[in-house]
Amino acid sequence: MKVVRFRGEDLDLSYYERQVVHSASLEVTSGNVHVLVGPNGSGKSTLLRAMARLHDADAGTLSLQGEAVSTLGRREFARVITLLSQNRPVPAGVPVTEIVEFGRHPYRGKWRARDPEGATAVAWAMEVTGVAAMAKRGVDELSGGELQRVWLACCLAQQTDVLLLDEPTNHLDLRYQVEILDLVRDLADDHGVAVGVVLHDLNQAADVADEITLLHRGVIQATGRPEEVLTSERVSEVYGLPVTVVRDPVTARLSVQPVHRTIRRAAESA
Repeated sequence: MKVVRFRGEDLDLSYYERQVVHSASLEVTSGNVHVLVGPNGSGKSTLLRAMARLHDADAGTLSLQGEAVSTLGRREFARVITLLSQNRPVPAGVPVTEIVEFGRHPYRGKWRARDPEGATAVAWAMEVTGVAAMAKRGVDELSGGELQRVWLACCLAQQTDVLLLDEPTNHLDLRYQVEILDLVRDLADDHGVAVGVVLHDLNQAADVADEITLLHRGVIQATGRPEEVLTSERVSEVYGLPVTVVRDPVTARLSVQPVHRTIRRAAESA
């Protein structure tokens, strides 16, 4: 199996004249899930958008297999790398199947040239995301969680080597949060996809990640295995409240638990 390495190196990113990400480096590789975590405003989504060439960098480089991606045209880039962003339009009256078929755009010419593998890719993407049963419904009739799964199916139909996901569990209930994260793991483990994903839930991040990058105020604080990055001291400092990080002796799961005021008061009064 081909091993894909997609890397952003020393990226400086700004909005207008305010720099929001400082000299950040991030790499995603085949068969691995790399999770970005950090407080609101830490630059996670901006960094992911820059990796997808949707936010121009002030400095730094993007490379695929060691070659600058600036040499790739839009269509060629889209056959290798795709991003599920947080905000997408909701076109009125368009059925779910047509939205998922949008993911095949890199494989079609201007006049919707033949796409022999398209139907199979679309059917698979709809099945694994659980939207096949709503194929004929208009997307404006869907709940937020249903719509999120439709857009994820659109990205999967693109069949790229690199999948970037910006808070894919947002708006989803517990069942579909679990199923989406299981799917993310399956894409890496069974299909060799290189996954970069922004998550807010540190426990979800610990469960699904091979590597975690922790950002704070636009600066990468640490990158490594979950147990290396998510320490009590580091998470407490970055998030500004006491946090305990323990590993369950039975399940071996890493658990990140904030110490709420009510818990501290109860302990003090005991």
